[in-house]
Amino acid sequence: MTDFRLGRSQVIPPVIKNLIIINVIVFLIQWTFQRAGSPNMENFFALHDIRSVFFRPHQLVTYMFLHGNFMHIFWNMLILWMFGSILENYWGPKRFLTFYIVCGIGAALLHLIVVYYELTPYWEELKSAPLAEQLPYLSDPHFPLNTATLGASGAIFGCMVAFGLLFPNSLVYIYFLIPIKAKWVVLAYVLYELFLGVQNNAGDNVAHWAHLGGGLFGLLLVFYWRKTDRKNFY
Repeated sequence: MTDFRLGRSQVIPPVIKNLIIINVIVFLIQWTFQRAGSPNMENFFALHDIRSVFFRPHQLVTYMFLHGNFMHIFWNMLILWMFGSILENYWGPKRFLTFYIVCGIGAALLHLIVVYYELTPYWEELKSAPLAEQLPYLSDPHFPLNTATLGASGAIFGCMVAFGLLFPNSLVYIYFLIPIKAKWVVLAYVLYELFLGVQNNAGDNVAHWAHLGGGLFGLLLVFYWRKTDRKNFY
């Protein structure tokens, strides 16, 4: 199916609206805490390596509602609205919310697997030191093992992949000017993220494997629904 037609579509459907509201409120709370010099919310709610003293299971969900700065949340919410609104209108709110959360958790899982191996040298070096020397690093947010990952990008990347699969010939306007079919935009973006993830350049603070994890889980979920629900995927 390449064209989207829905008689009762909404410009900002309910789940998208509430996701944007929640993300903005959380961002304002983050900003308020930072201004007040209060304990960093990221230590408790952002995603951390499973060996970090800051890791908690709930971070697999909560990390996607935190953002690093205004531009981070602005672009994430804009892209969520652009692609997510169409998906929610197409699937309905319950299915879209399920999709969004699954993609966000999938993004976190792949990211954790990758950083587990990337950070193993730091872990081994830390454990080889005397206990007294380990303690200052264990709770240091700047120690690589305690690096926080946050943002909705993984879940949103899943939305982009789903949009490219379901509406491959729909036009996406790059920089609001250049029309390109959705399937080529998504494919190019996936390859770009894969290239950067493999490169793993020093100083690159973007969680490329989280993006790819969200896209992978989005791909699998669309294929699963397509196979089991012929009413909505054809």
